[in-house]
Amino acid sequence: MKSEPIHLRLHLNRDMLAQLVQIAVPMVVSQGTFAIMIFTDRYFLSQISPTHMAAALGGGVATFFSFCFFSGLLSYANALVAQYLGAGHPEKCPKVVTQGMVMTLACLPVLALIAWFVVGIFAGMGHDPLQVELERVYYLVLMSGAVITLAKICFSSYFAGIGRSRVVMICDVSAMLLNVPLCYAMVFGRWGLPELGIFGAGLSTVIATLAGLLLFIGFYFQKEHRDTFHVRDSFHFDVGVLRRFVRLGFPSGFELFLNVAAFNLFLLMFQSYGVAQGASAAIVFNWDVVSFIPMIGLNIGVISLIGRFVGAGDLTRANEVIAAAFLLGLSYSGTLALMFIFLRFPMVEVFAPPGGEFTEIRELAAFMMIGLASYCMADCIILVSGGVLRGAGDTHWLMYTSASLHWAMLVAQYLVIRVFELGPKTSWLVFVAMLFAIAVVFVWRLRGGRWRDPMALKMVMAE
Repeated sequence: MKSEPIHLRLHLNRDMLAQLVQIAVPMVVSQGTFAIMIFTDRYFLSQISPTHMAAALGGGVATFFSFCFFSGLLSYANALVAQYLGAGHPEKCPKVVTQGMVMTLACLPVLALIAWFVVGIFAGMGHDPLQVELERVYYLVLMSGAVITLAKICFSSYFAGIGRSRVVMICDVSAMLLNVPLCYAMVFGRWGLPELGIFGAGLSTVIATLAGLLLFIGFYFQKEHRDTFHVRDSFHFDVGVLRRFVRLGFPSGFELFLNVAAFNLFLLMFQSYGVAQGASAAIVFNWDVVSFIPMIGLNIGVISLIGRFVGAGDLTRANEVIAAAFLLGLSYSGTLALMFIFLRFPMVEVFAPPGGEFTEIRELAAFMMIGLASYCMADCIILVSGGVLRGAGDTHWLMYTSASLHWAMLVAQYLVIRVFELGPKTSWLVFVAMLFAIAVVFVWRLRGGRWRDPMALKMVMAE
């Protein structure tokens, strides 16, 4: 009998599982804090009106779309730092942060231009006039803190890359503990603060993000860290590190930009069905955040471990990382899938406003929760597979393939919503089907093994 190629043999190693847990769990907690911040923002606004909640979804997604290219580019610091650490060059790790800060400052004019353009899009999507105004307010406040967010992403990715994910957890949990009560006080006017509504929700997020960034900077300049990684020697322009950062990080940023653009346009088209449909989407994507964002923590842990193996020139243990990641991810997403199915009505009713009609929103959102239960496990497969490929530097394939599939989904949604004028349930089923298709393609690439070719890995490390 023909033996299976070594790159197709997955086996679970307990030591590798423990190592992944050590890195990933603090990152899951860290990403979970972001999910809680988004969740509570929309929950507080849902207590004002469904229009406020829908506006928070539209404005929030538009904000992420506006700086997601830079976010994807700077978050590749995780893989770069891990690769340098694995190659035995810890002194190059903080140089990644320095080049990241240079790029962050350079993007300021571009962010201003993007904000000027995007703020005019809301009215053109057929939204309720009140919702359009609220979306603009929320968007502009969040965009005012975009540079703070990008700097924080770079520091967070750096600490994840060197395996100190507890630092990331501490900083992000601290930011969340500030954000939640501050958001409540600013939205509703409590504890001596004025009632600012959706403006207050955005402002509290910016303030909490700044507090988290200052904590990261404090950890970065601690003596033990400064001495270990030669931080004092890193404050200069390094062409080699910057070239690698751009060469490998640009596809990640562009992929994220194209994917978020496709998702954002789909969401805006879906909201054109009406306020009830927009509010239903906001409810479901709030619960989607609880599933998806913590899974990004696992994705970050996978990138870090695979990056170290790439730096060391040895991917023989990659299958152990893959097996451990799938075990953790599918266990988590499978548990949530059962909750989304059997508790869908109570979970939807969490967002019911104190007064007003909620029946139409309740029924549609409950139907969409079944789709969420179906695709949250596909999300897990996508994030684990994508983490392995990204850590190995296979970013160009990811960019071409993932972006193509997301835009194919957008074309399908345009036909469903605008051309054939089919209902929101049909649109949602198409969305779920496309996520399953992406998961299948990612697994195909992972099984193929081309991403671990020795010559390809040598090119990844080249400056």
